[in-house]
Amino acid sequence: MSVIGEQSSVLQRDQTDALSKIHVIRDNLRAAIFGKQHQIDLIVACLLSSGHLLLDDLPGTGKTTLAKAIAAAISGRLSRVQCTPDLMPAEITGFSVFNQQTREFDFRPGPVFADILLADELNRTTPRTQSALLEAMAERQVTIDGVGHKLSSSFFVIATQNPIDSHGAYPLPEAQLDRFSVKLQLGYPDRDSKRRILKRETSQKETPNNSPLRESAVSFEEFQELQKVAKSVHVHDRVIDYFLDLVEAIQNDNSIELAVSPRGMMHWQAVSQGWALINGRSFVTPTDVAEVAHPVLSVRLLTRGETVDEVIERVMKSVPAPEYK
Repeated sequence: MSVIGEQSSVLQRDQTDALSKIHVIRDNLRAAIFGKQHQIDLIVACLLSSGHLLLDDLPGTGKTTLAKAIAAAISGRLSRVQCTPDLMPAEITGFSVFNQQTREFDFRPGPVFADILLADELNRTTPRTQSALLEAMAERQVTIDGVGHKLSSSFFVIATQNPIDSHGAYPLPEAQLDRFSVKLQLGYPDRDSKRRILKRETSQKETPNNSPLRESAVSFEEFQELQKVAKSVHVHDRVIDYFLDLVEAIQNDNSIELAVSPRGMMHWQAVSQGWALINGRSFVTPTDVAEVAHPVLSVRLLTRGETVDEVIERVMKSVPAPEYK
């Protein structure tokens, strides 16, 4: 076997093994959140892309349950911050305190020093406190008193905001929105899912230790390997040109006030790679690009005269996908 053939065989084995672990993660999330298979697949793609997730949804739709399920499924450490107007940046990142015994400052790490951070109602806290997450999300580190502190290499932010109640809210700035890979709405479950939720609630009261996990979780180290496999998913030059054509079409659209940044373009490609891997492919297709376009672009585009979804739909239809011969 040639060197190229050996490399291809190893890559195929890695992706086959990765797919079985992805199924474990996905099935565990589906056991926690009923009736939201498509959204869960997008969340898994976001996780594999090493991105961050914004849940723009109504109260009581399972956002906290989802965060706990993600942490359990990948064996990650979860921390939660309830964002309020009086929340201080140091309550997210951490702070230094003077140690009387050693006569030195000791660093007390904040909630960002976890694998997954749930920032609940992020738009309820002030812009100053919101900005405490900018460095953490972009560089996976925080700088405190001039000293950089590394975060988990797979640090993942799940931020929530309520799209209805805007009283006392501070809209997230564009610089912060652009750091999210995906924006989703879970929405209310259908009738069958509501029935399953009620039955699960009864069974858990009868058996308090009952876990929603259907299978053993993958280890956090295995999850990090999955992220590496996702990055290895091939993106053909013609698919790259398709990305560029779409981005330029958005930038040149008269209804666009804020288009796709280079960072947003990279998020789009990374989520497409994750989506391809979930679907058992070692390469990204134009269909993968289109499947994740709405959740990736909706968090970062600003429009006038048309809704974001209308613009995305029109642009995706106007740019021809590459053909494979």
